[in-house]
Amino acid sequence: MKKVKRILIISSDKHLRDILHFCFDGWGYEVFIHELKIDGINVIKKISPDAIIIDVHSATKSHLEICRLLKEDFLTALIPIITLINKGQLREQLLTLKQGVDDYLIKPPDPLDLRTRIEIAIKRSQYSFHSSPLTGLPGARLIEDMIKERVEKNITFSFAHIDIDNFKSFNDVYGYIKGDKALMQTAYILYSVIKKFGNIDDFIGHIGGDDFVFITTPDKYKEICRYFIFMFDNLLPYHYSKKDREQNFIVARNRAKQIRKMPLMSITIAVVNKTKPSELKSMIEINERVAEVKKYLKTVPGSKFMADRRTSLDGKEDLLVYKKEDFFRSSYKPIGQILIEQNKITEQQLEEALTIHWKRGVILGEILKDCGFITTEDIERALKTQKEILDKTRT
Repeated sequence: MKKVKRILIISSDKHLRDILHFCFDGWGYEVFIHELKIDGINVIKKISPDAIIIDVHSATKSHLEICRLLKEDFLTALIPIITLINKGQLREQLLTLKQGVDDYLIKPPDPLDLRTRIEIAIKRSQYSFHSSPLTGLPGARLIEDMIKERVEKNITFSFAHIDIDNFKSFNDVYGYIKGDKALMQTAYILYSVIKKFGNIDDFIGHIGGDDFVFITTPDKYKEICRYFIFMFDNLLPYHYSKKDREQNFIVARNRAKQIRKMPLMSITIAVVNKTKPSELKSMIEINERVAEVKKYLKTVPGSKFMADRRTSLDGKEDLLVYKKEDFFRSSYKPIGQILIEQNKITEQQLEEALTIHWKRGVILGEILKDCGFITTEDIERALKTQKEILDKTRT
């Protein structure tokens, strides 16, 4: 059953309140009206509105203070606040508000325009609430919504669950800050590969921790998995020290608290395909199939992917486990690492630039150049070195 959205209107203008109540009630919203006095935000918490409309002209100073209090409280911070402002006092009232509001309209508002603004604000708020604060990718709730929509519409799709092997041991040895950077790079690699090899409406999600998902079509998932594994296995080792990279392990405690030589991070991708209306009718069923594939893949060392044979296109070919050595044999060294080895940048400068690169998607070389760390000639020499390394490994 679809949830009825709740709208709280705060205004002493009876005519405005009546119009807005009539319109939003007719559109199927649950409307709450308050004239002026609201003591604190507890009453708002009890109502738990999806959006709040405040008539700034008729609001008291305490109402404007409520805007700030709502945004500072964890339980109400994401409730969108739309303010109605008099045109003649626009500058003064906006400067007074500064913080605590998400949008504004000139009073009297067009109800349809106000409704559009509210729906956009609610959608943006829900996305923020259900997204990973680290990667910005949609979380479990939004992932479930995407699956549900495709199942209900009988859309053919491939659902892939990505798990980073040995991430915990990396996090334990190198710390959560380094762990977060590894997750950010994983998210960026996934985004880049989906953008290049997937469909325009493919979906990427971050369940949490070291678990990611993507939704594509059965004709695309293999190429996506292959290139994702290739990029992950070539880039993530550089989150380790040179010593750990060369020995290909770190010394850490396993889940049984025993000190062991733990392999470097690798990737496991479990895929299920929905190609018929009778297949995969719920998120629960999809999770069960994914868990079965993942359990088997965890017994295989290194990075790999496999699709559930019961949902593969021909029922046979996906019995195979695909690993990087099956489809890529060339080496790859990232530009940032080459620049470090050439003493053009420091590790700290590279980390600073990479954080911007992962968040904004701007080319790493451009960021390093804009920060004043390197020149155009430095980039050209690094690119030439990278090409020579690739050419050498192919011969």
